[in-house]
Amino acid sequence: MGTQESDEQAGGTGRRALLGAAVLGAGGAVLGLSGTASAADARHGGGRGGVKGLPVPTVIGHRGASGYRPEHTFGAYELALDLGADIVEAGDLVPTRDGHLVCRHEPEIGGTTDVADHPEFADRKRTKLLDGVSTTGWFTEDFTLAELKTLRASERIPANRPHNTLYDGRWEIPTFEEVLRWQDEQTRRRGKQVWIYPELKHPTYFRKLGLGTEERLARLLRRHGKDGKNSPVIIQSFEPTSIQRMNRLVGNPLAVLLSGANSRPWDFVETGDPRTTADLVTPKGLKEIASYAQGIGPTLDLIIPRDSAGRLTEPTTLVRDAHRAGLILHPYTLRNENPFLPAEFRRGTDPDAYGDVFAALRTYFATGIDGVFTDHPDTAVLAREDFVNS
Repeated sequence: MGTQESDEQAGGTGRRALLGAAVLGAGGAVLGLSGTASAADARHGGGRGGVKGLPVPTVIGHRGASGYRPEHTFGAYELALDLGADIVEAGDLVPTRDGHLVCRHEPEIGGTTDVADHPEFADRKRTKLLDGVSTTGWFTEDFTLAELKTLRASERIPANRPHNTLYDGRWEIPTFEEVLRWQDEQTRRRGKQVWIYPELKHPTYFRKLGLGTEERLARLLRRHGKDGKNSPVIIQSFEPTSIQRMNRLVGNPLAVLLSGANSRPWDFVETGDPRTTADLVTPKGLKEIASYAQGIGPTLDLIIPRDSAGRLTEPTTLVRDAHRAGLILHPYTLRNENPFLPAEFRRGTDPDAYGDVFAALRTYFATGIDGVFTDHPDTAVLAREDFVNS
């Protein structure tokens, strides 16, 4: 989730708990009851099926349990389930040169693998323009799948997570087809349906390279019988036209990711569409999104902005407006470490120390959001239990 690290922030005020789940579908109403409920009710979603049966607030393991293991590895994915995540974001999808979809945060893999330690790939290092940003490193589209399988994953933010470096080199890069098989295996082992939440990364960039990712994803979902409206796979992208394309290809629940208010989706930049995210979160913009998607994934700053000191201000009307349009909201990303929290929830200055994340989550949940992406699913599960029983 997310290419802009600066928009992975959070906030909220108020005391409303949505104890039902959002009805998915254009023009659907929100099934939310004011008041309290037991933690068991939250965990089991009141017995409803499909997406409507997921707990609310939903806990989504951001790239797995990436607070504890290198992101987008089977170690991180499985730990997220062990820690109680309702959905695992497995994974951010980028293609190889020979057309396979693999799970990496970005197509540039110098920061998440040991590729720099492989002399045989030294000549693959490139500088490319990725969505208008000059980026230097090694890119998945320059490797075959067999070549990528010789690499091993490493911690992306070791300054914040030095403990995660213990696991550098343990896991390889998973393909999305492997993820789909893993999902089935985990569902059998755990005796309950495992949900995943893949993201299409930079689809316009890859389409221009002749590596269109939407069609590849749709083929995999159809092959595994996971392309229906009740399938346990929610698809997301920062590019609205990519989600529109997926809406024509599969029946899965879909979500449009939304970055900072002044940003423009890259597909809009490419096509000359002048709208910004601020236009998409108006009632008119949300109604349009609801015509082809069932949810949005906004940065938490779109729900509760921060001031110049990094403290939370007053909430916007986004939660109310999105629910009126029939959309669910799964904002991103909650992390336990100080640098990622609003200023009032930080404790000390150590970059790898935890702040008062329980208070932060309580504040976020009170806005009425339907779930949250988090690097630390266990923390969010405990916070949810506190919240729904308060």
